[in-house]
Amino acid sequence: MSPRLILFLTVLLLGGCKAAFFDAVNLRQPTDGVVSHRDIIYDTATGTALDVYAPAHARHAPVVVYFYGGSWMGGRRQWFRWMGEALAARGVVTVVADVRLWPAVRMKGFLHDAAEAVRWTRDHAATFGGDPHDEFVMGHSSGGQIAAMLAVDKQWLAAVGMRPRELAGVIGVAGTYDFIPFDEPAFADIFGHSPAEQALSQPINFVDGDEPPALILQGEDDTIVSPAEAVAFEGRYRQQGEPVELRLYPGLGHEGLLLAFGPRRTIAPVLDDTLDFIGRHPVALEH
Repeated sequence: MSPRLILFLTVLLLGGCKAAFFDAVNLRQPTDGVVSHRDIIYDTATGTALDVYAPAHARHAPVVVYFYGGSWMGGRRQWFRWMGEALAARGVVTVVADVRLWPAVRMKGFLHDAAEAVRWTRDHAATFGGDPHDEFVMGHSSGGQIAAMLAVDKQWLAAVGMRPRELAGVIGVAGTYDFIPFDEPAFADIFGHSPAEQALSQPINFVDGDEPPALILQGEDDTIVSPAEAVAFEGRYRQQGEPVELRLYPGLGHEGLLLAFGPRRTIAPVLDDTLDFIGRHPVALEH
């Protein structure tokens, strides 16, 4: 059984256990200085919602739109309240967005939703003390693929009147960028059966020198998403002369890298590295 199959079976079949686990993680995250705005519908046509976590008294703060992982099949924004609060506690207005998932939609559906969430955030960031021109997209695992696709494949943001270079940056956390051949048959239903269709799901295929800066975070001991994907994605960015930073963390696996943002933050400086990147890329290239 492939590692990714194990992961999405865990998400699908043990959703209750996942919820209990993340409830415990949420309880461990300090909330001092963070203002929460939850259950905001960002797309009335689909009823899709997001939560906003803002630093108290924020003014012109950087903004992150975060997409969680779950093999494009599972997950809930409420599980990742701790991520929103962890970033907001360090001065970042953070949006944790749901998107529709398989089997309700395929790739076009969840990337449509993700683009709508980014557009909504651009339009409303100032309401929460954020700078609309200092907007980053960020995602873990399959959420990293979603964030990366918005940053490199122009069609998705174009549909909401934006360009990738209007983003201040993209942050991938154990993201999947170059995952053909598929190791799970369900992925063919999500992304297509033909080689041409499948190629359209790979962020690495769209890097052409017109992207926002990228930060790629990857655990060296990840058995779910190979570190080779992060290395290849960084290499494609460099080939195109685009600003990119790769951080490899020894001893960290797929979930360990994620949890280092919150309850296990002492095991690796992923939060500090992310905030450093955000601080050094304060406005979009096109602004």
